[in-house]
Amino acid sequence: MEVKDSYVIVAYGDSITKGVIYDDKKSRYANLKENFTSIIENKIKGPVYNAGKFGNTIMRGARKMYNDVIKKSPDMVLVEFGGNDCDYKWDEIAKNPNMEYKPNTDIITFRETLLSMIDTLKTNHILPVLMTLPPLDPLKYFKWIAKEDSFAEKNILHWLGTKDRLFTWHNSYSKMITQVANETSTVLIDVRSEFLKYSDYSKFLCKDGIHPNTEGQSLIATVILNFMKENYNFILQN
Repeated sequence: MEVKDSYVIVAYGDSITKGVIYDDKKSRYANLKENFTSIIENKIKGPVYNAGKFGNTIMRGARKMYNDVIKKSPDMVLVEFGGNDCDYKWDEIAKNPNMEYKPNTDIITFRETLLSMIDTLKTNHILPVLMTLPPLDPLKYFKWIAKEDSFAEKNILHWLGTKDRLFTWHNSYSKMITQVANETSTVLIDVRSEFLKYSDYSKFLCKDGIHPNTEGQSLIATVILNFMKENYNFILQN
């Protein structure tokens, strides 16, 4: 990246990028104003556009990338996908655990789509920066997807085998992001490792066990800013 007076950054991903948290008081999801993109925007020379969307998968992201990202002519794009891609239709599994089910995006398609997104960004002289996934809390997330219904819990557990499989499966998509970054020499910010430095990392997650809460969003911002300071200090305000 060349040194200049101001930079345009786009954060591209799902509800984690959007800054969605679960509001316990209102018992619903809400957008957090102080999300990681708004925190880093205060420190960057130039605008940070938040192009995160609730429920976004990488396939949808790839389809919308021209309008959501490239049209803004950014210098850098923070790419954060995977949480919805690895997810299953838990309602269906809860009803019938003896069928075969596929995730929203299988890992091979996830990998190929990520490779193609990186290629498109680099071809347009935009720096892609991949982000690993914050870890989920398998116990909280299991309760969430079973909606505290004992029948659903029994069926989902029968299909899963163990609750820990939720963690390892989600982690396999995060590992794929790291692998793709290494293969393509693409910049990577390892958000996941920073969360896992805390044995009680679940304190950074909402009740659903997967969305970072206010503290979690703040931690993501800190990780990104520390990375920028070490590698792209020139884009930060003095």
